[in-house]
Order: sequence, then structure tokens, then C-alpha cells
Amino acid sequence: MADTFHRVTGTLWLHPGRKAILKAARIICAGGLVAFPTETVYGLGAAAVNPAAVAGIFAVKGRPADNPLIVHVADQSQVDRITSSVPEKARYLMEKFWPGPLSLVLPRSSAVPDQVSAGLSTVAVRMPDHPVALQLIDAAGVPIAAPSANRSGRPSPTCARHVLSDLAGRIDAVLDGGFCRVGLESTVLDLTGPHPVILRPGGVTREILSSALGEPVLRSFWNGVAAPPSPGMKYRHYSPMAPLILATGPRIRRLRFLDNLAAFYRNRGIKVCLLNQAFDKGRVEGEQDLAKRLYRELRRCDDEHVGIILAEGVSIRGIGAAVMNRLGKAAVRVIRV
Repeated sequence: MADTFHRVTGTLWLHPGRKAILKAARIICAGGLVAFPTETVYGLGAAAVNPAAVAGIFAVKGRPADNPLIVHVADQSQVDRITSSVPEKARYLMEKFWPGPLSLVLPRSSAVPDQVSAGLSTVAVRMPDHPVALQLIDAAGVPIAAPSANRSGRPSPTCARHVLSDLAGRIDAVLDGGFCRVGLESTVLDLTGPHPVILRPGGVTREILSSALGEPVLRSFWNGVAAPPSPGMKYRHYSPMAPLILATGPRIRRLRFLDNLAAFYRNRGIKVCLLNQAFDKGRVEGEQDLAKRLYRELRRCDDEHVGIILAEGVSIRGIGAAVMNRLGKAAVRVIRV
């Protein structure tokens, strides 16, 4: 694609070719903020070794300072720059799943500012599976710290227009790489303890990781007291403007419940969205499609001024665990029927 760009309320909208990527890399190196595509969601990037630039991410997003960031690398040599040690288990997972939607929590080195890790002794790192992201990191020559490129609490962006809807005029540039292939944030796996622990479910499932490692992979349950060790654990996230009610329980009962609840609201003149009724739940293909489209559907509800969103729960096996994690964080109420 030829290099093209224009400004939207002061933010450069870049359609990536080599010149556009170099321009974005220069912005990163100068301490600026660039949103860029990955296979999961769009990230809001700053040079991970620049404390002032990283602080800018928190200011622009309205992100609490105790919510750590993920550092994105283009090759494994950059991992050694930002970690103090890399266990053999981590090297194995890098070889097997990178580039891809897997973030590994490892002991951090002194090169990582406190702002990146929210003062923790660890850092989350991943290699994104998107050519534009990898070219940007390579061109910048530094690891890039990047949470999702949205205002904190909003549904994560899966295209450049979503980024601009939230952040136009607040960031320097966005690289437009089209829609994201996975559509949900990466799995975050903590390898700093005696057993591997998933801090946030994502595109690489617990079942896949357990099979690869030949050992159980535990689920994390944050106690709400200590600092959260991963993004997405402490605060409400992914929330559309309309309230979202999530129904769980036996499928026939939850379908009947949602139909009755939808009729209740419609009879009162409230616009209703039945969020995921059209997807083939219980099958891998349907749940992968739901994962890919979830944030897009939540933002569509905003655009169409929906008054209430009703969502049906899915299985917590495989990618369903990540879908339910996001729906649970977005919901104002979870009802088991």
C-alpha cells in the first residue's frame, strides 16, 4: 500500500508503507505516542525506556498508575534488555507461540521504568503477530510499551477508526492496519512463581498452554489488596455507553430470560441489543467469531445509541474463557438464571 496520511483533529492518520512506518518510529523515538495495529487490538505505543513518554500513555488514556503495561518487542534479543532473567520455560514458549497473542510476565531489568510495571518487580512482554507492529518496533529500535489505544474503561479498539473515536487530537499518530484478526487482548502468563499462572485469558488458551508445557496452568484470582500483577485485573474495562447485563446458566433458561428481559425494555421504549445471539455458541468457530467481533459490536451499540445491551454467556473452555472475562468486566450486572 502506498504511503498516505492526513490529520484528524491534530492526529496523523497513517496508511502504512515504509515512509509512514519510519515517520511513526521517529515520533516514538522523540517521546511521542503512536497507536498501531496488532493481531489482538490496537496498542497505544511509547518508547518503553522513556519514563516521560510512558507517563504520557497514562495521561492520555486516563489510566490509573497502578495498572501495568505490556512491552512489545520485535525479536528475542530485546527481551534480554528489559528482563533480568528468562527461564528456559519462557524461551520454549517464545519459540512456540511468538509472534502471537501471548504475554509473558518475567523479572524486569533496571532498564524498565517504574511507570511501565506500576512499581512491580516484573514486566509483561510479548511479540505481536502483525507486520506493521513488528516493522514499527524494529524501525524505532526500542521496545514499545503499549496498552490498548482507547480511553480507559472503553471497549478496546480493533480498527483505526475506533482509536480516533477515543483519542483523536490526544495522540500524535495512528497507523491504520485494518481490522485486528484476533480481536481480544493477549493472554498474560506469569512465569515468576513455582507454577505458570494465567493472569488474563486471551488468544492462547489455558488448554493450549497446559498441553505445550506438559503441566497444569493455574488461573489467577487477584485478592484485591496487593497491586494487580497484570492489566485488566483491577478495574472495570471494555464498557460500552449503555449498561450491559450478562446472563449465565443453562442455555434454555438464559435464552428465555433474555427474550423476556428484551421484551420488558422494548415495551418501555428502550432500544435493546441482544449482543451475541447470532453466534454459534458451543462450537470453537462460533466463539472465535464472537471474540473477533466483540469490541466491534460493543462500539456499534454506542454508535446506534442502544439503551440496554443483553448478552448471553458462553462456555469458559478455550477462547470462551477470554470472551467471558471481557463480558464480565463490561457488565454492570451478571445474572445466573
